[in-house]
Amino acid sequence: MELKENFAGAQVKIKQLTEKPDNQDLLKLYSLYKQATEGDVQGERPGGFDFAAIAKFNAWERLKGTSKEKAMEDYIATVDAMLEKYD
Repeated sequence: MELKENFAGAQVKIKQLTEKPDNQDLLKLYSLYKQATEGDVQGERPGGFDFAAIAKFNAWERLKGTSKEKAMEDYIATVDAMLEKYD
């Protein structure tokens, strides 16, 4: 249960950044969050010119097969690294 509490705490901490992270860091955070909360990506890859949706889908898809617990651990570590980098 401690992992889920730390994961929830990391979600709160990341909102306290004073500087906006770059797009690569945001995509990493997004994909780890989605993998931790929903598991493997489902549905079809977005098409057309919605480049943000395509980038999010691709980032999440790269984590396919990663357990929810591992994604939570990586999310927490990423938040900690971002807190040092952007604060």
